[in-house]
Amino acid sequence: MIKHTATYFVRTIALCDGTTDDPDKGPICGRPFGLAYGPIARLLYIADAYYGLLVADSNGRLAKQIATGAEGQPFVFCNGLDIDPITRNIYFTDTSAVYDLRNSTKGLQANDSTGRLLKYDVRMNQVTVLMRNLLGAAGAAVSGDGRFVLVSEFVGNRIQRYWLTGSNAGTSEIILSNLNIVRPNNIKRTILGDFLIVAATVTQASQTPVPIRVRVDGSGRISETVSLEAQYGSTPIREAQPSGLSVYFSSRGVNFVGVYTP
Repeated sequence: MIKHTATYFVRTIALCDGTTDDPDKGPICGRPFGLAYGPIARLLYIADAYYGLLVADSNGRLAKQIATGAEGQPFVFCNGLDIDPITRNIYFTDTSAVYDLRNSTKGLQANDSTGRLLKYDVRMNQVTVLMRNLLGAAGAAVSGDGRFVLVSEFVGNRIQRYWLTGSNAGTSEIILSNLNIVRPNNIKRTILGDFLIVAATVTQASQTPVPIRVRVDGSGRISETVSLEAQYGSTPIREAQPSGLSVYFSSRGVNFVGVYTP
């Protein structure tokens, strides 16, 4: 639950107090996933699993719903979100056209490939579909120079790069598909210009997926892999949010926020 605003329109504190994770409350209370502040006017853009794309200012009023679908197809499970530092356009994912958050496990089991990468043009107030048929589209992160956006496929166990500018604009390619890195979730750009991805790996000791943090460059080359098993066991990590040299970790499966400080 976001304290200074809300991503829903009809609710009560008693029902949507943020202390329970009842999945049936999602369509009523909303479930914010992707969050990013715009560089101007301090607008907070929100990808909500149930309410689509929203924006809120800093005065604490209700968030405004600005997009609920694209090309005649409603959003089913909005997930990751990032802002182009050059154009200020919003890039976000719709994980599935079939399975919402409450049924995401079914989507995983079915190898669902109906995910999309989308762009919201802040000047035109228009949503465009950039990529289709993604295997569980999860995170999205734009490069510091605005040339490309990385998108993770949670079901497909891979990372794709979609070119926004240059001779390759409008095309995409797989840049990371590693048998030791599975279930990649959110992606965040760091102040160094590389990217942090939270994912999982199966160790010989555990034989079950355990969370990891992976650092890659814009071409998918891995420079660092850090296990988070000691802190989180086998609990999946939702996001690694860099802030300066520190990294903050969030997970739906725990009641705390982790922080790594070098």
